Amino acid sequence: MRAVQINDYGDRDNLELHDINAPRPGPGEVRVSMAYSGVNFIDVYMRRGMYATNRAYATALPLTLGMEGSGVVEETGPEVSSLTIGDRVAFCLSPGSYAETSIVPEWKLVRVPDAISLDQAAAMMLQGCTAHYLTHSAFPLGAASTCLVHAGAGGVGQLLIQIAKRKGAVVFATVGSPEKAEVAKARGADHVIIYEQNDFPSVIKEHTKGLGVDVVYESVGQSTFDQSLQSLKTRGTCILFGASSGPVTSINPQILADAGSLFLTRPNLADYMRDLPEIGSRANDLFDMLSAHHLAIDITRTFQLGDVALAHQCLEERKSTGKILLEINADL
Repeated sequence: MRAVQINDYGDRDNLELHDINAPRPGPGEVRVSMAYSGVNFIDVYMRRGMYATNRAYATALPLTLGMEGSGVVEETGPEVSSLTIGDRVAFCLSPGSYAETSIVPEWKLVRVPDAISLDQAAAMMLQGCTAHYLTHSAFPLGAASTCLVHAGAGGVGQLLIQIAKRKGAVVFATVGSPEKAEVAKARGADHVIIYEQNDFPSVIKEHTKGLGVDVVYESVGQSTFDQSLQSLKTRGTCILFGASSGPVTSINPQILADAGSLFLTRPNLADYMRDLPEIGSRANDLFDMLSAHHLAIDITRTFQLGDVALAHQCLEERKSTGKILLEINADL
């Protein structure tokens, strides 16, 4: 089968398309014939080696990239009881989705409802479950909540805005251009701020009577982190879940005290997707919202498997809004 692998950590030049032996499922595992794979920043972080020693996402070289996808069950291993050959399934946080087939633990797979296409399912799993745990678990939003969503026109950002509005929150969103501002507004953001044109903490304080927001969903990292802390109200929460501009490498805890006894967390999605009931609950909630047209998924670019370097470039250089997919076998 064909698979995209890296033999060393580094730049996009390290991405190589190889012919390798198709794996066989072991006990409790399923082989999925892949239709689509999602392209996410976690793939970029893994390619660069940022997660090489991460407890939740430890990687070993050579590595088949990709942590999300959809397809059809092709083979089941011993002890698999809930899935059969031909089932339409989707998953995230299982490595190896940049390939024609992928081995996935049974407990990480969810059935895709008939009303949901496989490209929608692949686009929803990782980013959708991220937006779900951020708004429902890491900091549960309510009707009186105020939040800041960075990269509001991106895949996670668009979903965060929509879910936050469904929960009744007031949403501030930051974006990189007027075109992206229109995307964030269309998803329901109450206030959209263009990074280069505005000091976003000042805008937020102006609209919150000097208080700041309850929570910042911080996915940009290095270039916005300090201002994110300045945007929070007393005892507010900063959830640092991404680093598209580079990692935040250190922080003096006294800064959190001086800024108003702030809370800071750096979560892993895996810790909010611990077992099948938790995964199924999040995925099925998202499927229900999608089926009822209460949630829109913006698939803006689809690349062929051999064009994976272009897909990573598009993501890293922020040339797209919404979701980027790799098409592997759209006929499934």
